[in-house]
Amino acid sequence: MKYAQSMRIGEWGEFLHIRMKEEKDSRWFELECVPKDYIFSKEDRPQNLDSPVCDSIPVIDLSISKAANGLNQPVEEILKASQEFGFFQVINHGIPEKTVTDAMSVLKEFFDMQSKDTETGTVPHKKGYIYTSSTDFVKDGVHLWRENVKHPCHPLEECVHLWPDKPTRYQEVIAAYLVEIQKLSSRILEMICEGLGLKQGYFKDTSEVQLLSSNFYPPCPDPSLTLGILPHYDPSLITLLYQGGSTGLQVMKDGQWINVGAIPDAFVVNIGNQLEIISNQKLKSVKHRVVTSTHETRRSIATFVNPSPDCIIEPAKILVNELEPSLYTASLYKEYVHRNNAFGEYTAAIQNALHIDG
Repeated sequence: MKYAQSMRIGEWGEFLHIRMKEEKDSRWFELECVPKDYIFSKEDRPQNLDSPVCDSIPVIDLSISKAANGLNQPVEEILKASQEFGFFQVINHGIPEKTVTDAMSVLKEFFDMQSKDTETGTVPHKKGYIYTSSTDFVKDGVHLWRENVKHPCHPLEECVHLWPDKPTRYQEVIAAYLVEIQKLSSRILEMICEGLGLKQGYFKDTSEVQLLSSNFYPPCPDPSLTLGILPHYDPSLITLLYQGGSTGLQVMKDGQWINVGAIPDAFVVNIGNQLEIISNQKLKSVKHRVVTSTHETRRSIATFVNPSPDCIIEPAKILVNELEPSLYTASLYKEYVHRNNAFGEYTAAIQNALHIDG
């Protein structure tokens, strides 16, 4: 006798109730195969996912101040990495471990709360943040394999109340995290100033931790068919990323995608388009993307350190001469954002949230 036939009516009703609840509670990614509208065209799909990991992105210890020759070793290493890769990782960065683990924990809670029926998109004048689920199209009607939340961070005291209020500790925890990120980003920019020969404090009044973008990439049945994030450049000065020791971030180097190593407690730092301009292309903003995994869940927090909206972005005068003429035309940062649609389909909403008027 079949199982259903052997059950009493009451048991069958309870069984149906449980099954319906399981279906209702299931998330969009709990599938045995990748749905058609998550499958990218062949030219956009990730290749060589089975190739060995090449953890060649430099890892820089910020606790080392001077080398044997008296030079500032981290500064030299940061400059070399920024020229060769456009990416590096920093360890012994000074951000308390609890601050980071609390931030990752509260973001896990936030994404776990989102159901498949959660409203997506943005209502910046109502809630001040943008939540997007996997149902948002990114290219040719195809979805990314991720969920994301973005919100402004500057001025911090004016932005906090606009962020998600669930989990209840979200605002307090993320604010504490951003205070530490501001310190670290300022320190790294000072080192870059020193390396380029710019005057001390060159970025002090023109750089702000303006935007936080947190991502949730669940396991995927077939990572070769889809992507977590499409290849892109960052429109920032620098971007600081905490990836919690999880893999998936890839950087373009010499025409090949290389994997950024997963180092617990490290921050990934990459050069953005604005710093490439200011350095007159001495530092590189490089293309990067995120691929998915069949077994690993990836959560990350990216913080974008941007120029002030009315800051004029152009090569630093000290770096321009007859032998090395300016490679870029001066432009206000807010005009750059508007002209290049720097944040994709949400550029207008983010401009509004960050008070960047094009």
